Amino acid sequence: MRGERTEERLASAKALRHYRWWYPVLRRFIRNGGAVLSLLYILLLSVVAFFAYWLIPDKTPNANTIILELANLPPGMRIFFLKVRKNQPIPEKTSWWQLLIHGQVSPYIYVPILEDYRFEGTEMLVSVYQHRSANGTFSFAERRYHVADIVYPLAVDKKPETLPGGRLRIYLLDGRVIETDLFQLYNRIEKDFLEYRTFWLGTDKYGRDILSRLCLGARVSLSVGFIAVLVSLLIGIPLGLIGGYFGGRIDDFVMWLINVVWSIPTLLLVFALILVLGRGPLQVFLAVGLTMWVEVARVVRGQVIQLRAFPYIEASRALGIPVWRILVRHILPNITGPILVVSASNFAAAIIIEAGLSYLGLGVQPPTPSWGAMIGEYYGYFLTATPHVILIPGLTMILTVLAFYQIGNGLRDAFDVRL
Repeated sequence: MRGERTEERLASAKALRHYRWWYPVLRRFIRNGGAVLSLLYILLLSVVAFFAYWLIPDKTPNANTIILELANLPPGMRIFFLKVRKNQPIPEKTSWWQLLIHGQVSPYIYVPILEDYRFEGTEMLVSVYQHRSANGTFSFAERRYHVADIVYPLAVDKKPETLPGGRLRIYLLDGRVIETDLFQLYNRIEKDFLEYRTFWLGTDKYGRDILSRLCLGARVSLSVGFIAVLVSLLIGIPLGLIGGYFGGRIDDFVMWLINVVWSIPTLLLVFALILVLGRGPLQVFLAVGLTMWVEVARVVRGQVIQLRAFPYIEASRALGIPVWRILVRHILPNITGPILVVSASNFAAAIIIEAGLSYLGLGVQPPTPSWGAMIGEYYGYFLTATPHVILIPGLTMILTVLAFYQIGNGLRDAFDVRL
């Protein structure tokens, strides 16, 4: 019995020794309420961005469903829609992975209508939204749709035929011919082709859902931050470790390279890299990352210069431990805190830089949604009756950047052993 207790105590002591380096850091970070709330916000935003196409109302690629009749709707508008089947081949069934990454092409045309529709023989009469006046009221126009054209993709050269007994013969786009009851089409339209849609954050000047594009814009902003920070770490950490540890001419060369890159304004350097690499999303992300490694290298170099004079580093050298092992196993784990802090700051800076590039038209290209592009496209609407089209993405970007800076401050305080 006493032996079992001794083994348990030894196991507990071993666990504490294994986790003691991060446990106090975690406790100090949790005590910082602002940093914890910011981290929860970033985690929630990341989940929304990753699963955006499963969550947003407009699941088409880039949430690019254009309904010009509903341009600049205020937040919270609820509209009644008739879904009209496109006379195009039925798109292949989208897998869950394709839906998650690229969205799904819609086989329908969404027609905003009033609820006072009616059926007359083989036609459906609806009142369709038309022009929206300055005071927010709509004008409407009556439109007729063939009930078969609403439900099926019809052949171009053959029109539906009316048969005795209230039946229809329909010639489909793929060459098939079907017969169906007219009242069954009425019921099917009312059940599957009429729906309400609420635009919780309103629409832009093309009638696109702002909520859907805002969620997809979070995917762009977080992606540019992640890739930029990853590129900056992959370049900055090795250069900082080598320059700080070896010193001498190697350190002089690293500092010369840092000073050269540091002397070039960030946006000008990004412009030059975009001209060389191209204007695709990945090229923009890499260009932003290639401008941020200097801060990482400078911080890592300063920390390594301090640590290389510590006794345990001198002892490692005396024991003949390889240099790469000293750098990776003994120095790098002890400078994790400053690296995390500068990474959080760089993440926020990357979001701002990408937004600035998109604002100027050099970032992610339309129709891909981006917070910076949304601000740049609608900055003239700020003093109009629909300022939400610029305020919503602007406030979202501000909250995200502030959250990353708050996390960086929380990490700085948590890793400060003087506290």
